[in-house]
Amino acid sequence: SMIIAVISLFFYIISSKNTFDKHDHSTIKELTIVSEMSLTIGLFALTVGNFLGGIWANESWGRYWSWDPKETWAFISIIVYAFVLHMRLVPGLRGRYAFHLMTMFAFCSMVMTYFGVNYYLSGLHSYAAGDPIPVPAWVYISIGVMTALGLGAYYKYKKLSSSK
Repeated sequence: SMIIAVISLFFYIISSKNTFDKHDHSTIKELTIVSEMSLTIGLFALTVGNFLGGIWANESWGRYWSWDPKETWAFISIIVYAFVLHMRLVPGLRGRYAFHLMTMFAFCSMVMTYFGVNYYLSGLHSYAAGDPIPVPAWVYISIGVMTALGLGAYYKYKKLSSSK
């Protein structure tokens, strides 16, 4: 879904008025449908995995939830993706641009869950110990590229929407 969001935002940037009305509008609509379906499947799998992890934790450690950073960030990822899927129910957030922008940035919660927690937070599921390691440059570069892509797409989206 993150890749589909990047492609959709890129379509906004490269679209002109003529191509947006003829081709790109239907393409973005279809990509939105595919992205929503894949987000629904991913959210379901993430939620089931979190519940099964709790059952496994009860068998291993005698409790279902210990507020470990990995468990907590898995829950945060569930909440983030549930919000993205339910944005279409909020009148001010139901546009395709907002959906794709939030889908792209929601992936950051997954990166934090699977990599950030392991190396920066201490807990049962992490490798963090001793001196903290510096944040890799690719994190800042990725956030910068996502922000630039979002701003560029917003500019073109507003320009295409106002010219109708």
